[in-house]
Amino acid sequence: MIVVPVKEGEAIDRALKRYKRKFDKTGVVRALRKRQQFTKPSVERRFEVIKASYIQKLRQAEEEI
Repeated sequence: MIVVPVKEGEAIDRALKRYKRKFDKTGVVRALRKRQQFTKPSVERRFEVIKASYIQKLRQAEEEI
């Protein structure tokens, strides 16, 4: 359970924003969405390789500048 202490005089909007940030960091929603559909390990690996090559190209382009 996520607990967000509200300080005296603090706006509820600010506390709600802290709650949302903490909830997002837990990764619950991302895990649920990922489990909704099964992807084969080979497909996951392919996406990882594509992502790694993309990041490598970005870093190389940054070094050249």
